[in-house]
Amino acid sequence: MRRTALAALCLAAAATASLTGCLPGEDKADSKPKGPFAGLTGGEIADRAVKATSNASSLRMKGDIMDDDGSRIDLDMALDKKGRCAGTMSADGQGEAQLMMNGDTLYMKYDEEFLRAQDEDAPKEETDGVVAMLAGKWTKMSAKGADAKDIAGFCDLDTVLADFEDVSSDATRGKAATVDGTPAIVLHEKDGKDTYTLSVATEGKPYLLKVVSRSAKDPGTITFSDFDTPVPAETPKGKILDLDALGG
Repeated sequence: MRRTALAALCLAAAATASLTGCLPGEDKADSKPKGPFAGLTGGEIADRAVKATSNASSLRMKGDIMDDDGSRIDLDMALDKKGRCAGTMSADGQGEAQLMMNGDTLYMKYDEEFLRAQDEDAPKEETDGVVAMLAGKWTKMSAKGADAKDIAGFCDLDTVLADFEDVSSDATRGKAATVDGTPAIVLHEKDGKDTYTLSVATEGKPYLLKVVSRSAKDPGTITFSDFDTPVPAETPKGKILDLDALGG
């Protein structure tokens, strides 16, 4: 299976971390801010959002990012600081894989379309065999193994948010907005020709709710929600195929 597609989940962290340390811009809204965060610059609001989001014990990330090979990775993942995660992913809209990590074990289940897309360059007979063995079935492997380490690292929220530490943003203030019904303020970042927008909650804790990257290299949109909500990473029911045992 194509490692790059699975490892691309880790890029979600980069999609947000890339917004820090960008070049300053100009926005008239910074001169006389009103309402939520009155008196704060866009950069100060962004720094508060980074701190609040980093302090969350868990969250949900949903959206799309670009893989190293140019594929679009759609993901919907809940993860926490205890190394638990649960969600789905797909590459270029071709099928879906479910994944879940609980303790030292990574569980995954793939549909047929996903498996065929990942093995599209392999001989048909080989792909048919993979589909017959794996499609629609839960599998498991050690989270410490080489094939699982990229996703296992992603499943730890502290690892994903590590680049949030010691940031200093030059974001500028934009207009009010809502993200999935939550009131927010939009902030703008610029780095050369690349532009980014951040949406920060204006009610309750100033969580980062949405990031939109218009970077030519790493375009994508990620939303954040379900802060401090338990991750539904229960061990799958029924028969589970042990990939480590098969590989041994």
